Amino acid sequence: MKPRRELFPHVIEMNHQARRQMGCCVYLVHDGDEWALIDIGYTDTLEDIITIIRELDFPLAHCKYLIATHADVDHIQGMKRAKEIMPQALVVAHPHAAALMASGERIMTYAEIAAQGISIELPAITCDQTINEGDVLKIGNLELQVWHTPGHAPAQLSFRLGNLLFSGDNIYRDGCVGNIDAHHGSDIPAFLRSLKRIQESDVEWLLPSHGPVFKKDNAHIQKTIDRLEQYQHMADFGTCAVDWPLLDEWDEELARS
Repeated sequence: MKPRRELFPHVIEMNHQARRQMGCCVYLVHDGDEWALIDIGYTDTLEDIITIIRELDFPLAHCKYLIATHADVDHIQGMKRAKEIMPQALVVAHPHAAALMASGERIMTYAEIAAQGISIELPAITCDQTINEGDVLKIGNLELQVWHTPGHAPAQLSFRLGNLLFSGDNIYRDGCVGNIDAHHGSDIPAFLRSLKRIQESDVEWLLPSHGPVFKKDNAHIQKTIDRLEQYQHMADFGTCAVDWPLLDEWDEELARS
């Protein structure tokens, strides 16, 4: 068995374990005889991930859950094949994500971005169970508390484990956030509520879906909140913005002219 490079007790991240980037963060949460994966990434990295899991002496038959934080293609493309390899594992996701996955939807999942010439295969994936705010996933004696944290995507979920939060695409170590795009169903006011919830919580570590783990810093989160507050009122963000103050100013100028 190869040494397990745990980020925290019961938590391994595949990129960190492999010491190289393989795509989005894929977290293995384990206790006793049970384990689960949070996200799976692309199909072309799945075999590498499965090989690592075997080398770490986690029996594939003991995988309890294949969890989707949301339905973006870079998080779920390999899910169908993972389910074929581990048929006993339950594929779980938010109801909105489950619907996108079942239909193989291509726009909201970023599988198809015609303007950039992006077209990625996305097989339809059937969820075994939908999860939402307040649900709990049990892995051995561990409990993952489900938070619905929309904003980047309508179905974005985060998962609390003690003082850890698997925080999805809500915020990264550099203060950036997951893409804000109307075609993706992004919602800036909802994003702000999710960030404020994370900020006001007593979790100590954030485990994002991209990039390294980092310690929660409320001042750091506040800078991101302040930036997104501005986004709400900028034409740059199109229909994701709630208003455009310049047009109100123009109305006043026209009335006075």
